[in-house]
Amino acid sequence: MAPNELITANVLLASSTAAIPSHDQPIPPPSTKKANKKRRRKTSSQQRRRGPPLSATPPPVVDDDSTDISVLPDAGPPDASTDTPPGVAAAEISSSSSMSSEVAPKFATSEELKLVPTCVEISKMSPEEKISAMADACKTILRCVGEDPEREGLLKTPLRWAKALSFLTDGYGKTVAEVVEGAVFNEDHDEMVVVRDIDVNSLCEHHMLPFTGRVHVGYIPNGKIIGLSKIARIVSSFARRLQVQERLTKQIADALVEAVQPAGVAVVVECAHLCMVMRGVQKVGSSTLTSAVRGSFREDDRTRAEFFSLIGNK
Repeated sequence: MAPNELITANVLLASSTAAIPSHDQPIPPPSTKKANKKRRRKTSSQQRRRGPPLSATPPPVVDDDSTDISVLPDAGPPDASTDTPPGVAAAEISSSSSMSSEVAPKFATSEELKLVPTCVEISKMSPEEKISAMADACKTILRCVGEDPEREGLLKTPLRWAKALSFLTDGYGKTVAEVVEGAVFNEDHDEMVVVRDIDVNSLCEHHMLPFTGRVHVGYIPNGKIIGLSKIARIVSSFARRLQVQERLTKQIADALVEAVQPAGVAVVVECAHLCMVMRGVQKVGSSTLTSAVRGSFREDDRTRAEFFSLIGNK
């Protein structure tokens, strides 16, 4: 075969071989303008429905401490030297380590909670056991405020405090009948009886600080009278609790109604609250006045006005 013919045959063989599609590559679809335009429209609609492609850069994520943790390393085997879980950013680790360096609040363990008596257990305690438990609690309070319970001046303070608080709250559990002790007598008297300026000392239940003042009590008998000292004892029995003045006033009035079933009862309490004097707004000289009226004192304006005139509050 001549050389020119041989070159022509090789060129034809190469071009025919390039035209044959390979099994490793897919046959491309015909690239017409119409097909390309349709493909672009379909791709655009899919992106609108699905959002940005996975390869798009996500928006930065900022935690509460303004630490940028948007770039997270690929999850991999944890480092044995640091015990860092996979997928945790270095910035997050440094943030958590700085938090752990601060003083964290200490919560009681399950074993410590077992040592705290429950309400049922406390109800079964003897008075001496309650005083001892209160004294132990006072030692904890002294340490919390920065004092040393073992200091000479404080050695007996927890016990003194426990006994004092027990006395100031011994009104719990007392009934009106136990306080009055039967000192109710039949008497044909239907005029107003007023006992004024009864000293009262109680503890505010919101801050456990004292409030002190005076109580004025008036009632109109309905065939029965009560011993005058028992009115003062009723005041004390309800004052020796954690109280609010509004509730104390009503309890005194309702107790007198229960004791003698009078035609009417009126009670006025005027107190100064140390929670307003020693702390908070610190308003020295302020006082709070509350009243409770029952029966004829509520129904008759003249009876009520007479009572207020007798106690000096119009």
